[in-house]
Amino acid sequence: MDLKSKIILIYGPTASGKSKFAIKLAKKISGQIINADSMQVYRGLRILTARPSPKDYQKISHHLYGFQSAKKNFSTGDWLRLVNKKILYCKKIKKIPILVGGTGLYFKALTDGLVGIPKIPFSYRDKVRNFHKKIGQKKFFSELLKIDPLIRNRLNHFDVQRSIRAYEIKSYTKKSMISWFKKTKSDYDHDDFFKIYIDFPRKDLLDRISKRSEEMIKLGAILEVKKFINLKVPKNKSLNKAIGVSEIKQHLQKKIQIEQLIEKISIKTRQYAKRQSTWARGNMKDWNKINPNGLSKLLKKI
Repeated sequence: MDLKSKIILIYGPTASGKSKFAIKLAKKISGQIINADSMQVYRGLRILTARPSPKDYQKISHHLYGFQSAKKNFSTGDWLRLVNKKILYCKKIKKIPILVGGTGLYFKALTDGLVGIPKIPFSYRDKVRNFHKKIGQKKFFSELLKIDPLIRNRLNHFDVQRSIRAYEIKSYTKKSMISWFKKTKSDYDHDDFFKIYIDFPRKDLLDRISKRSEEMIKLGAILEVKKFINLKVPKNKSLNKAIGVSEIKQHLQKKIQIEQLIEKISIKTRQYAKRQSTWARGNMKDWNKINPNGLSKLLKKI
């Protein structure tokens, strides 16, 4: 299998072994690893966000990990601009770019293009959110259909986040979200990519998540969160939502014991892994679904 001309994409649920596989692959094909995980772009919380270790960095060159301040916003558009530069850099030095992560939206932006919706002011977005809060999802969705009938049958009636986004876009830009999506185009051709989705058996994945939750605490996740609290990162910033932050805060406030802490982190991680798998089923139908045993076979074929 010749992958020299390809951009390799590796996606899978959390704890599926993406990073370790990527390192093995990079060693075999002379590749470099580029981050495609929205939490791993930030400095701090290396343990909780499962960022590659310093030892991993020594084995293979890694890009776009732990470079962004937790106090700053970082969008999918920001990532796409930086990742395009890193792909070009890898090609220039004759290395194969290997993108690894669990943020489906990043991969979608790369392969399908990013929707060029104008920035909507936060004050306007707040008005829409307040309107939603006032009338509730059922009435809000009816109002959305009045101003944007194209959304009918394209959006789940109960999807609060997307309903609000669709309303913001239509009411502010006077153009349906559907119309914006139709205009998107990737900078790459379909054949430029080799896409791998690590399809880990559910039961095995749950076991791995439990073990990793315990391991994170042993590695110093509690101290990591203590340091993070001292940074006084505004509540609306993304890294505050990292799995384990609120749970460890509860433990530090003596509200939960260490066993409960590990269990809570494990449950939240399982829920997140399920959402990642659901995303893959809906958006990654043309990806190569490979189970852990298949990954070893793939490495031998290359």
